[in-house]
Amino acid sequence: MNWLLLITTLPTRNATTRMRAWRALKASGAAVLRDGVYLIPETVHNTQCLTRVEHDIEDTGGTAYLLKFNGDNDYEFTTLFDRTLEYNQLAEEITECGNALQTTDGSALSRRVRKLRNTYESLIAIDFFKGEAQRQVDALLTTLERQLAVALSSDEPTGKSGAAVKVNPDDFKDRLWATRKNLWVDRLASAWLIRRFIDQRARFAWLDAPVDCPSDAVGFDYDGATFSHVETPSGLLVTFETLMTSFGLTQDRALHRLAQIVHCLDVGGLGVAEAAGFERILHGIRARSDDDDRLLRSASIMFDDIYLAFQEEEKAV
Repeated sequence: MNWLLLITTLPTRNATTRMRAWRALKASGAAVLRDGVYLIPETVHNTQCLTRVEHDIEDTGGTAYLLKFNGDNDYEFTTLFDRTLEYNQLAEEITECGNALQTTDGSALSRRVRKLRNTYESLIAIDFFKGEAQRQVDALLTTLERQLAVALSSDEPTGKSGAAVKVNPDDFKDRLWATRKNLWVDRLASAWLIRRFIDQRARFAWLDAPVDCPSDAVGFDYDGATFSHVETPSGLLVTFETLMTSFGLTQDRALHRLAQIVHCLDVGGLGVAEAAGFERILHGIRARSDDDDRLLRSASIMFDDIYLAFQEEEKAV
């Protein structure tokens, strides 16, 4: 394995440079061999990170040498990057959060779980030698996210095993679509997707309970619905993702990015930068909407705008 070694002498009078270098090296996951000497596995990202630190130190009057060497036959450097203690601490926080499911406000708990997810993602980014500790914490966090989703919405779909079935789009034109009332992220996004890409003349029925679904309606986002959560071999699909797959919309990169936000907010998982702002805006829209029809109309404007913004960004890539 190739390693990077950064040897530094920082200017004693420039506290800003010292703090900036320390923060960058800590965030990179580099191991400290001694004062001013840092070790990290060679990757493109790590090389770029340490090169920036090297140049920053030199530009402010210090000295820095970035060296590369092969250490396969020398020392057990990998032991310097053992993250077990950090995973143990995170596991304790996840367990504590899980114990609070029945006694803590749902919104506050959702924020806490997203913070735990962000902490986990930051940790695995510097876990260069992944092992059992990472796997166990990932399982704990995923379970907690599922439990939270159930606690916040007891009638949330559980997800049937299998795969999202491809359908003939012509069979789903001018239809009545039905889902549970009191719309939120996945149901709102799915209704927008249906009217925007699948059935432009779609009509909607908001159900008190799934058993109230009319016989001629296409149900979505509840157990037993035509389109709902699906537990695939590669992971869980929320209803929005199931619809994308069933109607052949997965190649749309802008929709894919929107799906990541919906998935994150509905069942957790990988953090998405736009998710927190997206959720806050939806809360505002719901606060001024007195029924689900008005909520969908207002939210659809936001979905249109975000989709357009993602389209423009994808074109620029």
